[in-house]
Amino acid sequence: MTQVKDMIDEKLDFALAEQLGWVNAWDGIRLLWVDGKTNEFRRKVTDWHPSTDPAASLEVQTKAIEVDAKMYVWNLSIVKWKDAVEPEDIDGWESINLEDIGDLLTATPRERAEAAYITLQGARE
Repeated sequence: MTQVKDMIDEKLDFALAEQLGWVNAWDGIRLLWVDGKTNEFRRKVTDWHPSTDPAASLEVQTKAIEVDAKMYVWNLSIVKWKDAVEPEDIDGWESINLEDIGDLLTATPRERAEAAYITLQGARE
């Protein structure tokens, strides 16, 4: 699994933007994120922090779920529960109980951002 726990928030935010295909652009006033293919405006760099902002973390979570929902839940489980669960055990899950789902729904923005990054990184490899 890709290690992101040692990344500072800003580095994780930039890495997620890269995973989304965004690049930095300067509009003469401020630094922006634009789509790397279409040059369409996405966000001001100063306004988009998925590692700390709940709304931005949900945005990257949504993208990760679109790419691979099962892998995102698997990665979020590992990020959230750390050593309390063995990755091999999660891989064999056919279902998850409602209490555990409730616990995953309380993930912090940082936890969602880490799981999304790992999922999107895995999809690119």
